[in-house]
Amino acid sequence: MKLNHINLVATDVAAAIKLFETYFHFKCIEIKGDNIVAILKAEDDFTLVIMTGKNEAVRYPEAFHIGFMLNNTNTVIETYNKLKDGGIPVGKEPSKIRDSFGFYFNFDNLMIEVGHYTD
Repeated sequence: MKLNHINLVATDVAAAIKLFETYFHFKCIEIKGDNIVAILKAEDDFTLVIMTGKNEAVRYPEAFHIGFMLNNTNTVIETYNKLKDGGIPVGKEPSKIRDSFGFYFNFDNLMIEVGHYTD
């Protein structure tokens, strides 16, 4: 069984499209309405749907997050620096987190983890 897609809610769909295309290699294949719903595809054909909240505050549970696990620690550091250089507030530099090396950052009420599993 393969996880096919996930639907995330954001207050700024256009900014979310830019984030996922620029830093996480997604490609936006369709936008519905005036940035109401965006459909993005990953290199492995995973579908990420981003939609705007319907006049309500976007709230995820406190520990809810999505994670990107990268091939090595250098790629984690490169991603951190690219986000930081792009003006994305990434906070604390990558470090050891349990059995991985990585970092967390918040974007539009969504927590995102970027890491690499260490041996």
